[in-house]
Amino acid sequence: MKAMSALRSTAVLTAVSLFAQAVGFVYRVFLSRMVGSEVMGLYQLVLPVSSVLMSLTAVGFTVACSNLSAQYHALGNEKAAAQVVRQCVLGFLTAFTVVALITAPLSDWISVRLLGDARSRLGLLLLLPCVLLTGLENIHKHYFYGTGNVRPPAVTEICEQLIRTGAVLGLLWHFLPQSPERTVGLIVCGMVACEIFSAVTLSVLYRRAMGRHPAGEGAARRTLPRRIGLIALPIGWTSLLGNLMGAATSVMIPQRLVRAGADVSQAMSAFGVMCGMTVPMLALPTAVISAMSLVLVPRLAESAALGRPDLARRRTGKALEATSLLILPASALLAVLAPALARMLFREPSAGDFAAPLSVGVALTCYEAVLGASLNGLGRQTASARNALISGAVQLLITWARMGQSGVGLHGYVEGLLVSTVLGVFLNWRSLHRAINLKFQFFRWIAAPGLAALLAGLCVNLLFPILTGAGMGEVPACLACFAFGVVLYLCTLAAQGVVSRPCAAAKKEVS
Repeated sequence: MKAMSALRSTAVLTAVSLFAQAVGFVYRVFLSRMVGSEVMGLYQLVLPVSSVLMSLTAVGFTVACSNLSAQYHALGNEKAAAQVVRQCVLGFLTAFTVVALITAPLSDWISVRLLGDARSRLGLLLLLPCVLLTGLENIHKHYFYGTGNVRPPAVTEICEQLIRTGAVLGLLWHFLPQSPERTVGLIVCGMVACEIFSAVTLSVLYRRAMGRHPAGEGAARRTLPRRIGLIALPIGWTSLLGNLMGAATSVMIPQRLVRAGADVSQAMSAFGVMCGMTVPMLALPTAVISAMSLVLVPRLAESAALGRPDLARRRTGKALEATSLLILPASALLAVLAPALARMLFREPSAGDFAAPLSVGVALTCYEAVLGASLNGLGRQTASARNALISGAVQLLITWARMGQSGVGLHGYVEGLLVSTVLGVFLNWRSLHRAINLKFQFFRWIAAPGLAALLAGLCVNLLFPILTGAGMGEVPACLACFAFGVVLYLCTLAAQGVVSRPCAAAKKEVS
């Protein structure tokens, strides 16, 4: 029954993630058309602040809630799981109060001195209620993930995406035109509206699921805060430092472009195109990886609680195999079709620039994420933290050094992404191998899906100009090439004797 529960959880979360990613992508397409590349750049400048605030307040508590809820649920102690949720909510509210009291008075200084653009101040202030609601939502959401009850957060996630899309686009349609600062403020207001719904809904669903008298003995009051702290602190600090480096990279990109010779408006527009259009377009397939990671972390926590390293090895190996089977062909096809998709969706030809190397970087990021999630699920948060910080620092240094050079421009960001993700994958793999003695399966994980994806990408690269040259429009040509590439990829996998249906592996990674 547990295996079937895990399979259903993965399937449901995969479907929800794909739907949410698709809705989010459509939302981003319309958003970019309504506000333009410069406002998108300003919006992308504000977003990393949200990640930093979440790291300071909520990220560690959400992971602790997921891990400990999974462990207590596996032992049948639901009362202890409820205590975990209460302690995590209390810890989050305490941390948020401190951070908000510091951030609000310093918002002007942060926007001017740290972000480098005074127009980001309004969006920064409006992020505070958004972070408060998101933190409460995520703690209750990760309780459901930890206990294997994914339906409540799945339904909420779908509604949240639809509400955010309607709220943001509706506010922009009603109030535009506005100044860039107020436009970003309208976007964040729409985000707050959807977070109100999610936080309230998940809180109510949690209380109904828990009931008045949860079963079990409960957890020792003296030791529970310590257990939460041992998980939350390293995760929180890792997330904080990683997001600080990510925020520094985001702030640095337009500044280094200006140093290399671009004017401020051009630099902000280029930044908006790269991080607000190109990368999200290439990251569409990562919805599957997010779903796997959400299920994998509590399942590995269960394996650790039950003393089953063999089960942990099997689950981690299936997750890595599924990552290769699903992400490599998607990245190969997007690398070829991204320029045409950018012209059709964003009406911005430059959004297809750097598609090939960025696709490689996105694929490596997926491996890094799955390996990092495995370490967190096995209780190796310190190793995951160390590896993330090292790879993040490398990306920051390379981006800073290369983008300031004349003629390099955004190539410096791409170079930093590739080098840092390769390093992150290597470090996470080494730590995971030491933790559970996981054996590297080169043929099934890399060679077979990699060669099949490469063949599909090369053939589509030849087929697309032939179809468009024969008079077929870009939309039907993209659809035809995608269908041909998928069929060719599956046939090549079958010829190598691997898996003819990649989704079958995706469903087995937590069985």
